Amino acid sequence: MVYGQRRVVANALKNVTAVSVAHLPKFPPPASTQSLKVSNFDAETWGALQPPPPTALSAFIHRIGLGSVITNTDTILQACTHPSAQHLARRLDPNSPPLPTNAQLSTLGNALMGLFATEYVHAAYPHLPTRVMKAAVTAHVGPLTCSNVAQEMGAVPLLRWHREQPQTGNYQPPLQRSDALASIPRSLVALVYQHRSLPSARQFVHSYFLSREVDIRSMIKFVDPKKALKEMVAKFQREPPRSRLLKETGRFSNSPVFVVGIYSGEDKLGEGFGASLRMAEYRAAEDALLSVYLTRTPPELIQLPTSTFPLGLGDVFRDGPEGSYNAPQLEEGEVMYGSGGRSGVRQRI
Repeated sequence: MVYGQRRVVANALKNVTAVSVAHLPKFPPPASTQSLKVSNFDAETWGALQPPPPTALSAFIHRIGLGSVITNTDTILQACTHPSAQHLARRLDPNSPPLPTNAQLSTLGNALMGLFATEYVHAAYPHLPTRVMKAAVTAHVGPLTCSNVAQEMGAVPLLRWHREQPQTGNYQPPLQRSDALASIPRSLVALVYQHRSLPSARQFVHSYFLSREVDIRSMIKFVDPKKALKEMVAKFQREPPRSRLLKETGRFSNSPVFVVGIYSGEDKLGEGFGASLRMAEYRAAEDALLSVYLTRTPPELIQLPTSTFPLGLGDVFRDGPEGSYNAPQLEEGEVMYGSGGRSGVRQRI
């Protein structure tokens, strides 16, 4: 029995990974004792504030391909420190200097990511409605996506944060770990922009965020696609849409199927099927609208406004050769249709 227990313990010790603690200060720290009397020292708070090993920070930055861009481990540690950790530092030692956090880096990175995602979505889908474009931008670089990317990067063990928010008079809900994790990719984008250039930051965002496929079709919902199609056809100065019954089967059975096409002159705009003529016409109008809104520019023809900024090291205001960019014709991405009720305000899709 004793031999079996020893064997289990020996096997368990073999699977334990040895982690160096040479970078950590000795425990207990001087602040934990005052005149040989135990003070109000919180060991759990002290442990939560300890930085990860420099080797882990260096391995992380090399793993995501920024080893030649960001070489200072203190900068990486700041990018992985959420502003909520400062509340812990003040609780541990109110007289300590402010803890460097990624508050400003995250704000700058969030603005840059929004810029890159907006110009890319608008260039790729020029006819997309405004509300759908905003939803697509959020799907590409929103908080949930940033949190997922941080987990894929392996940034979870490096995050320093605290769930409780400082009390400012109003109720503050607890901070979620996903929100704290989302600040790390945003801070990395800001660091790439500061250490390299805006095109380098855009390339980083395209590699980790904009290269992902997003189902934009599911984001488009119609209240009355027939009215919306009528407004769209009028916008393009085409003939009013007409519905035509193309095929049918089982009209007098309990499971009929109708196929309806919508035409503008001789051009078929869309096609749909259904168990009734009204449903088939509804789907045909929806198909016609989606064929316009989801029109995608070929990848080799996409031009981005930020391509005008110079490449290489430096900020965007220095003199240097700029890239070529031909501004496309602006499209009216949405149409007005329907009624807003008693107010008489027309609604957008």
